[in-house]
Amino acid sequence: MAEFELIDLIRTRCAVTREDVRLGIGDDAALLAVPAGQALAVSTDTLVSGIHFPKSTLPSDIGWKSLAVNLSDLAAMGAAPAWATLALTLPQADREWVAAFADGFAALAREFDLALVGGDTTQGPLSITVTVHGFVPEALALRRDGAKPGDGVFVTGTLGDAAAGLRLLESPSAIGKGKEHFVARLHRPTPRLAQGLLLRGRAHACIDVSDGLVADLGHVGKASGVGAEIDLTLLPGSPALREAFAAAARAPLQLAGGDDYELCFTAPATVADALLGELARSGCAATRIGRIVAAPGVRVCDVHGRLHEPPRAGWQHFSP
Repeated sequence: MAEFELIDLIRTRCAVTREDVRLGIGDDAALLAVPAGQALAVSTDTLVSGIHFPKSTLPSDIGWKSLAVNLSDLAAMGAAPAWATLALTLPQADREWVAAFADGFAALAREFDLALVGGDTTQGPLSITVTVHGFVPEALALRRDGAKPGDGVFVTGTLGDAAAGLRLLESPSAIGKGKEHFVARLHRPTPRLAQGLLLRGRAHACIDVSDGLVADLGHVGKASGVGAEIDLTLLPGSPALREAFAAAARAPLQLAGGDDYELCFTAPATVADALLGELARSGCAATRIGRIVAAPGVRVCDVHGRLHEPPRAGWQHFSP
């Protein structure tokens, strides 16, 4: 399949019509209209074969995840998604692979009324770069730099399933039960966009948990000039994770496993109860797991109140 046939295939499979797209795929650049009174939130992520997903991953799952991880960034900003661009690098233009990839991408895009408006295709080792654009009233944008001592620290959903899925793929005998659940959480994360909108104007700070809870909460602390204390016993785990792993084995998956794409946020006690109620009614409950303190760093305490040191804080490219 030639390059322009590939582009036409992606355009057809991923078609979503929006009035704010004045000109989409097919020209030198897209022409897009930003609504009055809205700030434009933009985020870019690259997924590389063998680094961000196993080489055996289905193309439809790669398509879904390449968009989901970007939408999770918009959720962490309290932004509503609008547009995306896709830069797709392929070893060869395999029609069947591209069609399945586009179907996975489009399934999530249509769920959130997101239009693919441009991008690029090129030949080389498999990698996918997606840029998403969303809208948020500037005064209500969630940021990392607003956490305050005394805030509660909360996380949506559950932690650790995706890391368990990766462990399963690397060592199939490592997990006895829940295999399909764990792999699905790894390959098809759910961006918490509705929950991000609920946090507008009430959460002091927010981040999505992509590299690991300790690492990502550490980014919030650094940006805000504060620290955090986490209670290991409060970390939310799915029934499947609790059945498959004892507490000691769950801890590193939940603290540093990454790929959860849940929202970790801080909020004052004055809004916490009402906010937790609304999040539960939205279909994704949140759990208080700790508090923000003045001293820098993220400290994790076990059931006995002793300091727990995870083997690592989370994923980091170019680490030694």
